[in-house]
Amino acid sequence: MDLSSAAATRPDGKALAATATAVVLWASAFVSIRSAADHFGPGALSFGRLATGSVVLLALLLYRREGLPPKAAWPGIVASGVLWFGLYTVAIHWGERLVDAGTAAMVVALGPVLIALLSSRLLHEGLPRRLVGGLAVSFAGALVVGVSMSGGGGGSVGGILLCVLAAVTYAAGVVLQKPALRHASPLQVTALSCATGAVVCLPFAPQLVSQLAAAPVDAGLNVLYLGLFPTALAFTAWAYALARTTAAKLGATTYVVPALVVLMSWAVLGELPRPLAFAGGALCLAGVALSRRG
Repeated sequence: MDLSSAAATRPDGKALAATATAVVLWASAFVSIRSAADHFGPGALSFGRLATGSVVLLALLLYRREGLPPKAAWPGIVASGVLWFGLYTVAIHWGERLVDAGTAAMVVALGPVLIALLSSRLLHEGLPRRLVGGLAVSFAGALVVGVSMSGGGGGSVGGILLCVLAAVTYAAGVVLQKPALRHASPLQVTALSCATGAVVCLPFAPQLVSQLAAAPVDAGLNVLYLGLFPTALAFTAWAYALARTTAAKLGATTYVVPALVVLMSWAVLGELPRPLAFAGGALCLAGVALSRRG
């Protein structure tokens, strides 16, 4: 590995701050989605947040006069937009309605593992032992958190399959986004991927309009929040960090999310976590710390 490649795999302070921003905002999305889910269908909620995020990001792209990226970036942008922004968002919103929160958390926790495997195969990033060990510890922690949150019913086969689809499309989207960042800026990649996802979810636009008319103001504000922060800001921060480190190592940091969700649910929703949830969250954090070493 040459010096430039080595520098690209060692995130600086700004990249670490961007990663922290992304995972905190994605954790907050779980709480916000819980509040909005009673008033919006999975497709309508997905289109609402992606359309909001697209408007903000495209406006910022025009303001900064970055223009369109070169042709080499478009395959990754479109693939990431369809898989991660579009299909993943609908699948996770829909799947979480059919299975309990614990089951969804356990299934979607496959995502970072799949990212590591795919990036090793397709991006030739390798699988360092510390990363594998960290993934194993964090995955075990995510399972513990899932068990603590599980209502015991599990859910339908269709719901579990939707959560599996969410994990697969999330992993594929991250890995396919990485090459696009070699040719385009994080803002270009995020804005155009988000717009692609919004186009995928466009058939749900009429449903969103009708449900917005019937929803209370706070539910509509939740959709706006999801579009501005966990979508526009978080995905841009993620792309910034992804351009500066490996997909597998960055994917492992998302295991911080279950630990943050436990704390946020306690602080915002007043849901007192079980001791098992705290233990699982601690394992998630320990695994992330191990994966980031070296």
